[in-house]
Amino acid sequence: MDTNKKNREHISALSDDALPEEDLELAGLALRTADGAAAWGVYHLIGDTLRTLEAPPLSAGFASSLAARLAAEPLHARRSSSAEAEAGKPAALAASAPSS
Repeated sequence: MDTNKKNREHISALSDDALPEEDLELAGLALRTADGAAAWGVYHLIGDTLRTLEAPPLSAGFASSLAARLAAEPLHARRSSSAEAEAGKPAALAASAPSS
């Protein structure tokens, strides 16, 4: 996984007060980088904005309209964990993997 992406995930979780204790040291190190400091600022700006903006009023019947649209969505079959693992492999590796 991309190190900067993982660092930003740790920083995001820290800013949400949802970071596991075992990852605190990694988040602290990430915050000492330019990318980490920038991410910290952006995540707090996003949070501040979300907390201060008033939600627009919903139109009459919004909930029932949304429920009807969701009910009309097709259901997708759940893949098994072995199929999920195979889906993440490059085609050449997946084709050469032994069948179970």
